[in-house]
Amino acid sequence: MSAGHRFNPTILREYDIRGIVGETLDSEDARALGRVFGSMMRASGARLAAVGYDGRLSSPDLAAALVDGLATSGVDVVRIGRGPTPMLYFASHHLPTDAAIMVTGSHNPPDYNGFKMTLGQGSVYGEAIQGLSRIAESGDWAEGQGEVRDALVFDAYVDRLMQESIPEIGRLSVAWDAGNGAAGEAMVALTRRLPGRHLLLNERIDGTFPAHHPDPTVPENLAQLIELVTAEGCDLGIAFDGDGDRIGVVDEKGRVLWGDQIMLRLARGILETRPGATFIADVKASQVLFDEITRLGGRAIMWKSGHSLIKTKMKEEQAAFAGEMSAHLFFADRYYGYDDALYAAVRLLADVASSGESLAQFRDSLPPVVNTPEIRFPCSEDRKWAVIDEVRARLQANGADLVTLDGVRVRCEDGWWLLRASNTQDVLVARCEARDEPGLARQKQALREQLEASSLDLPDF
Repeated sequence: MSAGHRFNPTILREYDIRGIVGETLDSEDARALGRVFGSMMRASGARLAAVGYDGRLSSPDLAAALVDGLATSGVDVVRIGRGPTPMLYFASHHLPTDAAIMVTGSHNPPDYNGFKMTLGQGSVYGEAIQGLSRIAESGDWAEGQGEVRDALVFDAYVDRLMQESIPEIGRLSVAWDAGNGAAGEAMVALTRRLPGRHLLLNERIDGTFPAHHPDPTVPENLAQLIELVTAEGCDLGIAFDGDGDRIGVVDEKGRVLWGDQIMLRLARGILETRPGATFIADVKASQVLFDEITRLGGRAIMWKSGHSLIKTKMKEEQAAFAGEMSAHLFFADRYYGYDDALYAAVRLLADVASSGESLAQFRDSLPPVVNTPEIRFPCSEDRKWAVIDEVRARLQANGADLVTLDGVRVRCEDGWWLLRASNTQDVLVARCEARDEPGLARQKQALREQLEASSLDLPDF
């Protein structure tokens, strides 16, 4: 038995492994992860893993150490090189492989990096990540010498994206912003082949993210895109996060469409060809999404937040489409069921071009509601779960109408409010929605009273 390896416990997240390079994460961690993940693969009968990496400065070295660890555990490795996380997921289907690991810091700051893992087309998360840590500490990992080779899947990936293109897209003028993230090169290749007028921002991959932080769910990160859309009279704008698995969208008036609004627009199109289809969205999504899908004849399921949890539930329910407010969008309709922002972009362009209804017209047609953004505020790891338990107990004692699958979502006559504990950070997450401003004020006050009862203050919002 070899000497074990101890990971910094702060990098072992619910859905992935992520840390600060040079402080909590280094190449030895990557090599150890390769050895223990390879051991887990061999124990399950899997023998071939795909490895890809994003555009962060630390990613090539971490990927090299990861591949070395996998090979020395006795599994074969195919390196697909630099690109967006969805390209790695595509490779695992296209080649195919038994497992895949992406070296990526997602939308975190430049000094972060980490790993997203799949095994047998299912996400590795939760207890499985903790299990990898235990194997590493024990040093009880497999030994061997696997074969390492390279595979070029970039062209095949772009070809697959182009299968969703339709000639009507040629009527559109589209602004794109890769945020200097890993989707940049694929975005360039895709837009060269798509019909229509395409204006590109920050397409050069640069792990320092010089233009803005690559998180399209934060409005200030979309300022450059909004300016281009309005200045050039574009029909819409599309943005990507650091590793290309989340999408940002703005309409022709430069207004942001949030994750649940994008989901509803795409769900409507799917229901035209798949009546009665099942859709899944997380607890943070607007009630408008669930009500509209039901009204259109679909089956709408509310589920826990977290892309790995959503993907698992999606398979369980055989859903056609799923998504989160964070704009992870998962297509099983005509696709593989994973989150791919470039794929979502082409599907959205085809929808807009064929429907004749602009995104602004769609946005304005939705039932009017007012809501808060997602509010995140600090709360210690041990206290955050206790607060949720306390709030839940008080609400149940008072006979409140609750959804308790992920924190508490409290339904009232004129709206709802949500309080949940983050699975990845020492924070509580809140959101409120109502039909009008007075109703929203009541939701906020109800939330504030529950937090005060647990000796916490809600930030101004």
